[in-house]
Amino acid sequence: MRTTSTPPVQRPSGMPIAKYRPFLETNPISLPDRTWPNKQITKAPRWLSTDLRDGNQALIEPMDPARKRELFDLLIRMGYKEIEIGFPAASQTDWDFVRSLVKDDAVPDDVCVSVLTQSRSDLIQRSIDSLQGFAHANVHMYNATSPVFRDIVFRNDWKATVDLAVTGTRDILAYAEKVLDADMVFGYQYSPEIFIDTEPDFALEICEKVMDVWQPEEGREIILNLPATIERSTPNVYADQIEWMSRNLSRRQFIAISAHPHNDRGTAVATAELAMLAGADRIEGCLMGQGERTGNVDLVTLGLNLFSQGVDPMIDFSDIDTIRRTVEHCTSMEVGPRVPYVGDLVYTSFSGSHQDAIKKGFAVRKAKVDAAGGDENAVVWELPYLPIDPHDVGRSYEAVVRVNSQSGKGGIAYIMSTKHKLEMPRRLQIEFSRIIQRHTESYGGEIDPDTMWKIFGDEYLPASEVGDIEPWGRFKLRGSQAVTTPGDDMGEDVTVTATIVDNGEEKVLTGRGNGPIDAFVHALEELGVELRVLDYAEHAMSSGRDALAASYVEVTVEDQVLWGVGIDPSITRSTYKAVISAVNRALR
Repeated sequence: MRTTSTPPVQRPSGMPIAKYRPFLETNPISLPDRTWPNKQITKAPRWLSTDLRDGNQALIEPMDPARKRELFDLLIRMGYKEIEIGFPAASQTDWDFVRSLVKDDAVPDDVCVSVLTQSRSDLIQRSIDSLQGFAHANVHMYNATSPVFRDIVFRNDWKATVDLAVTGTRDILAYAEKVLDADMVFGYQYSPEIFIDTEPDFALEICEKVMDVWQPEEGREIILNLPATIERSTPNVYADQIEWMSRNLSRRQFIAISAHPHNDRGTAVATAELAMLAGADRIEGCLMGQGERTGNVDLVTLGLNLFSQGVDPMIDFSDIDTIRRTVEHCTSMEVGPRVPYVGDLVYTSFSGSHQDAIKKGFAVRKAKVDAAGGDENAVVWELPYLPIDPHDVGRSYEAVVRVNSQSGKGGIAYIMSTKHKLEMPRRLQIEFSRIIQRHTESYGGEIDPDTMWKIFGDEYLPASEVGDIEPWGRFKLRGSQAVTTPGDDMGEDVTVTATIVDNGEEKVLTGRGNGPIDAFVHALEELGVELRVLDYAEHAMSSGRDALAASYVEVTVEDQVLWGVGIDPSITRSTYKAVISAVNRALR
């Protein structure tokens, strides 16, 4: 036997890689003294939701006014203070929606709306006209600055591209001063599109020229959006670009650097987080990442990532399922079951080892919370496989553990405990998990808590007459009475008189022992039943007048070792029923 091995040899894929080049070959940036890797996110950024603009234009079926309004109202309830509401110069539908928000007085005074426009005088004027009546609004203007757009799409050189940005900024200033109310708070956002592919020195130059026109100062900020419109580099490269711009921009204290990552490489969330470390003040994205192609950065994932680190996202995610349902309804786009924090399965474990760890984690946490006087918030959240408490986003614990053929005793015990209030002893957990595994292997798929209960009841509980379990088995307890008398050596003797139905025939049995269980076992000997009790456990299933008790008895019967379970309002009768359960199972 060899104790070392040679790793498998990777063969060339045969795919046409020669047509592609590493990003840094064409977009080099040198930042050897970068500082962002040593920083930590300690507060939420400013958030801009672009669901109603960037998100809407990416839909197969764009939202109608009613769905747009429903999504807008959701964003307001969640606490977003900056919302891009449309491209009013591009369509009558967007224009009408923007104006409806003014007509309905739907925008709180502390919320800033923004509209998008290209650098064209007619579009700029119509965009600004749409803003009349708002208390606080921005115009967001962009023009293409990256080489592929300058050379292929617009055939503009550097000067023409700069002139377009400068002229558009002047037009915005002049027309806004002409038509907007003097008491309106009016702001400006400029985007060099596509920043990530634009030469850094040119991106810096065009932003400086735009600022020369806008003249940012105290109380007059400018928002510079530096978008990763097509995500083409690793997140660390974008972070270098953001830090380089943040260092080199003049008037930095009056600038809000806004990051707008898309998800073409599947790393938009990491890109946004590293951009924040590198100096971005604001993040633009969509709920659930619903945007062009692979989507905008997901604001929900970003916000709850902060929450999981003890940083207040300043957004209310406490009812995550309502948020998801609203987004799905408004966008007609489904959210996948494994989308972080939101998907149906993100807090769910099927694996036996995961389930066992979660079950133990909940037990330890409960003990700590009890020691803290029941204050959940006084105990740091530390649970295996669960980065946040599902309760904090409105999820129950029911779906945390779900059972299929891969599950083990821990998950099954967790469901029986949380759903059915049975705290099964460990060896009973093992025995019952084998029964469940046989079922899942035979029938496939997942087994829900109700089906699990029916299987458990059919296996263990006919004598307890619980729910709709069909009766079976040779013996049934009809009634019992126990009398305690002083015994030898200062102990006690218990005499049990039990009425047992044996295959339909009622019999009265009497047994004596050093406790109720021992006495009941001796009584069964009159029927020719010989058994020995190996283990016993009991607990209350609830409190109050109608409380039930559960008892568990491990016995040997005819060379079989197996468990019986009894449930009854009387703890003593539940114990007798557990013994009968075990005997019936042995004879079954």
